[in-house]
Amino acid sequence: MLSNGMPERPEGRIIEDTIVAARAPWSARLSAGQSLRLIDIEGQQAIDFLCFGTAPFEGQVERYHMPNTIKIPKNILLGEGSVLYSQFARPMMTITADTCGGHDTIFGCCSFAVDQQRYGKQNSECCQRNFERELARHDLGPEHVVANANFFMNVPVGADGHAEIVDSTSKPGDFVDLRAEMDVIAVLSNCPQELNPAAGGGPTPIRAIVFEPA
Repeated sequence: MLSNGMPERPEGRIIEDTIVAARAPWSARLSAGQSLRLIDIEGQQAIDFLCFGTAPFEGQVERYHMPNTIKIPKNILLGEGSVLYSQFARPMMTITADTCGGHDTIFGCCSFAVDQQRYGKQNSECCQRNFERELARHDLGPEHVVANANFFMNVPVGADGHAEIVDSTSKPGDFVDLRAEMDVIAVLSNCPQELNPAAGGGPTPIRAIVFEPA
């Protein structure tokens, strides 16, 4: 059992169960109806996330679209019941279980360039490069790295519009389940950030489980 009392492995047929190392990328193909569980093993570890349709739609690569994911439900935060929409406003994945909530949609991923601007220095790795490396395995290029979702990352927005990354509320063992609404490629970067609280001050491993729900 996890620290929150939930089962460590979801019920159903396990297709893949992987520990993703700190600072590393990962990806998997899911058929419609299959699910992905992302587990924050030690807590406070941001997971930068994108998804893509496995087949073109209207002649284009179909991919996660941050504005549609915000505009349709009129909410900038992700939690249980949230839908990740494509640029064609088609549901791609649905959050069916979530022990944390409040996941970020607006801050995108870290890169060497943006960290140089923000902090005057860089991390040893960045989510931008992780995404580019992992997408290349699926014949997708750097142009397909778009504004992504950030699971377990806490970005409060004030009434004056001020927003910044603060300490995450995720605890060891917290998880998110995402059900594929179409055949998708799920791609993530286990955030290597050490210059802000996105990874709790020190990146840690996460766990990714692809499964067919019981």
